[in-house]
Amino acid sequence: MTTTHIAFVTGGSRGIGRAIVERLHADGARVATCGRGDRPAYLPDDVVWEQADVASPGDTERLVARTRDLLGPISLLVNNAGVLVAKTVADATDDDWDLQVGVNCRGVFNMSRAVLPEMTEHGGVIVNIGSISGVVADLSSALYNASKAFVHALTRSIAIDHGPRVRCNAVLPGWIETDMFDEGFALAGDPEAARRDAISRHPAGRFGRPADIAGIVAWLASDEAAWATGQCFTVDGGLTAASPLRPEAF
Repeated sequence: MTTTHIAFVTGGSRGIGRAIVERLHADGARVATCGRGDRPAYLPDDVVWEQADVASPGDTERLVARTRDLLGPISLLVNNAGVLVAKTVADATDDDWDLQVGVNCRGVFNMSRAVLPEMTEHGGVIVNIGSISGVVADLSSALYNASKAFVHALTRSIAIDHGPRVRCNAVLPGWIETDMFDEGFALAGDPEAARRDAISRHPAGRFGRPADIAGIVAWLASDEAAWATGQCFTVDGGLTAASPLRPEAF
């Protein structure tokens, strides 16, 4: 990373968020992160932790102000915080909608709105964590799928409205080995069979790891990606590149 960022990563307690925090910190960034629970044990002492709900505009304004006071103006925002409501439209409740849209959509909007005034003045980078589920829908995850499509569209709008001072891109992970990933397979009638079938559909021969996503986030934050903006980068081990036809059909 050629630019020394003051970075804020939402949802940094575990999974992809943790990997991003660890990678940015290792690359020399000054990092702050947040989550709904207590400070995670893995965090180095010099990483700022704040307990917050990104769905709350008041919380996001506080997060940005606190980071500015402790580290300086945020030059890199990674909107990673997300939840999964595994229901169809017919089964989803108003509470499900509020939770899914609150974190995945409003959270990205709130944090971006909070940092953009200073970024527009001083320059900055926003990286949003979308999903292939916002492009190809997962079963029984209607609200989640729609929420990630929102993230992709908001990414393009931020890029065209706030460039050239601000670059904004999205990373679209495929199936990454996280707690949310395990919860998804638990819904299958035979989780182990479902996992074997899923791996067979990946040309890369494995599921993704949080560090795979952290790597492309670090690149997008760097000067090497200076001409990349308004784009959605799919990182899925080749899953969505393949036809649904299986070799045994021939």
